[in-house]
Amino acid sequence: MRFQGLAVVLAALLAPGAVVALTPPEGATVTAEEQVALGTVAVPVGGYDGTHVPAIAAEGAITRRAWHESLDGRTTLQILAPLRDRLLAEGFLPILDCAADSCGGFDFRFATDTLPAPVMHVDLGDFRFLSARRLTRAGPEYATLMVSRSSTRGFVQVTRIRPAAAPETAPRAAAPQAGDDLAARLDRDGRAVLPDLDFDTGAATLNGGDIASLQALAQYLADNPGLTLMLVGHTDAVGALEGNIALSRRRAEAVRAHLVERLGVPAARVTAAGAGFLAPVASNRSEEGRIQNRRVEAIVTALE
Repeated sequence: MRFQGLAVVLAALLAPGAVVALTPPEGATVTAEEQVALGTVAVPVGGYDGTHVPAIAAEGAITRRAWHESLDGRTTLQILAPLRDRLLAEGFLPILDCAADSCGGFDFRFATDTLPAPVMHVDLGDFRFLSARRLTRAGPEYATLMVSRSSTRGFVQVTRIRPAAAPETAPRAAAPQAGDDLAARLDRDGRAVLPDLDFDTGAATLNGGDIASLQALAQYLADNPGLTLMLVGHTDAVGALEGNIALSRRRAEAVRAHLVERLGVPAARVTAAGAGFLAPVASNRSEEGRIQNRRVEAIVTALE
């Protein structure tokens, strides 16, 4: 099944090099540990649909670790649950969380990045799979868990794909100039993307003190006293619609709170809403497109 809600809100944006330590329990036998400096992994975002397993091509530094441990009467869900909780605690949000049949059984298992037996044993009738994502300053980081069992042992494979550190780019330095253009875009188009917003991973915590686009937006409202705006949050298409709409709305509300509480904009002049992934501006099939789709826009709603 697809994950239907947001599971965790981080207190701070994760650093590019942050690593989740999903270590084998005491007494486990590690069967594989691989590292690839740069590669691509197909990260499933849905179960087998009759023709293929929908997936994101995640590129970055890849780490694979597999082990088996004493079963002690546990189910595959009981093995997976504490590992999933640790990912959530580190700021990951589930993309796909499924069991054998709902994943797609044989077709799903052999479409995933799973190590071969005997390194990683997978019972096609009894396995659990989780894919998850968190955002870092360097870009998205992905993690997958494949869990299965034999009659006496539990088998686990953890795969992580971490982005390379992002180089310094122009948008941050150019933010004041982008703010200067905001008024012209609102006058011309009736809407404008706020380009310099920095949110905590999968959450609505707005980072940064002086945000050029919001200062420009507050000045625009001051210069046009009869005008009102709506802030609309947007997401990429990873995950369920309900959760994405909720996240996008909370981000828009965080921007509104910054305008009202820090920049003195009257609360009645700004409202907030979330559209989730219903209004993309680029293809969600590429990471570049997904980055463009994650945004907050200001829209002119009334001018007396």
